[in-house]
Amino acid sequence: MATHADVKRVALSLPDTEQDGERFSFSVKTKAKRYKAFAWSWKERVDPKKPRVENLGVLAFRVANLVDKDVLIRSDPVKFFTEPHYDGFPAVLVRLDKIRVPELRRLLSDARECQIPASKPRRK
Repeated sequence: MATHADVKRVALSLPDTEQDGERFSFSVKTKAKRYKAFAWSWKERVDPKKPRVENLGVLAFRVANLVDKDVLIRSDPVKFFTEPHYDGFPAVLVRLDKIRVPELRRLLSDARECQIPASKPRRK
């Protein structure tokens, strides 16, 4: 089982990564010196008439494409899932209580790679 402390420790150990100061979100610096998010806490629609609520038990992370998204979700739908808000968007939701730290490390590293320019080092 992974915790928020694990997510933060692993994400910030990746090169050129920073945490958003306002929410549980991690980004990597691009060529344009902008930061692009690769992992963030899921905002769940609890009440259709109210704003989404941050669900700290679920982490959203980028994947390379929609095929990878589908493969990952089909591989373990108890652990990985999506929702209509993410339809057509290359991101997967993972339940933190269902994932172990070594797998989390791989997912965050791959998610970061989806957002970095080709000229930056891909792995450390």
